[in-house]
Amino acid sequence: MKLFRCDHCGHMLYFENTRCERCGHTLGYAPLPNRMVALDGGPHSWQAPHLDHRSFVFCANAAHGACNWLVAAEPGHDPYCRACRHNELVPAIELPADLARWQAIERAKKRLIYSLLRLHLPLATRNEDPVHGLSFRFPDEELSPAPVLTGHESGVITIALKEADDAAREYRRARFNEPYRTLLGHFRHEIGHYYWSILVSGKPAQSEFRRLFGDETADYGVALQRHYADGAPAEWQQGYISAYATSHPWEDFAETFAHYLHLVDTTEMAAAFGIRLKPKLDRAGELSAELDYNPYRDARIDDLVENWVPLASLINNLNRAVGQQDAYPFVLTPAVIEKLGFVLRLVREAGASQWTVAGPAGPIPINVPQAE
Repeated sequence: MKLFRCDHCGHMLYFENTRCERCGHTLGYAPLPNRMVALDGGPHSWQAPHLDHRSFVFCANAAHGACNWLVAAEPGHDPYCRACRHNELVPAIELPADLARWQAIERAKKRLIYSLLRLHLPLATRNEDPVHGLSFRFPDEELSPAPVLTGHESGVITIALKEADDAAREYRRARFNEPYRTLLGHFRHEIGHYYWSILVSGKPAQSEFRRLFGDETADYGVALQRHYADGAPAEWQQGYISAYATSHPWEDFAETFAHYLHLVDTTEMAAAFGIRLKPKLDRAGELSAELDYNPYRDARIDDLVENWVPLASLINNLNRAVGQQDAYPFVLTPAVIEKLGFVLRLVREAGASQWTVAGPAGPIPINVPQAE
């Protein structure tokens, strides 16, 4: 994630800000120029004086406190932004608890979409591409007659609404003995499954995928049952980024894909802050780094890893200094780095093809009855 500033007064902003605390301007995120824009006018139409006086409207989900992205005010424009037009099912916003959970989910989803746009990955809606388009469902399992499972199927990513409840998510993390479980992590993992289906399956990359990750034709259901019954094999860290990645090649790829997004986005933020790492005790230079590059354009996995390792050490030591658990409980072995390199090349090749769909897309209802 880059570091945003108010383009009116220069005040530093968070990606989720809707108002500048210094100058008071209303703010919105414009995805095409990748800028946080200070706005004049309102409440229905806004102008961006520092962006050629372009006219914008807020995404329809801004009315529910669930979005701060802008839509160009053009005749017949889609009422939903580049991120929200992928929503297929959202919770009942009349319930305050569910509205708050959905708002948290949207914040995480926006950070995912930011990365996908930066990488120029294929990003069509179901309206634009009924076969390969991407959509999201956020069902409330308490209102569903059937169990709700977070997952991906045929371009549809489901995130159980309860995952936005911190206590419930921590309970599940402990129950499944996971070192890391976040909403953003869920999105990055499930989008990995989605891109496997359109960038690897039946494509030239599939042969290298099988060499690195294994044969995905192995029975998926049986593999998961075995994993939950027996756990990960001994010394799994030598070849996998997580214990869950050992369950099946599909899960190994999804975990690796998520981890690539994790490294790139975090490293970009560190670079935006101008971080320079050279610990006084690091005589060999192993923890030295100057993060003065754009990881979204990185063509070599070695460059990304060399900058990431010292940054991860800094993050973990800062967490320990304030009494928190390690924010980065992972190990990058040579086998894992090779898998990450495969993902990097896959992403760069897809991005070079400029598959990202810019729209327009038809409107998607904000409040869809539960159908799970």
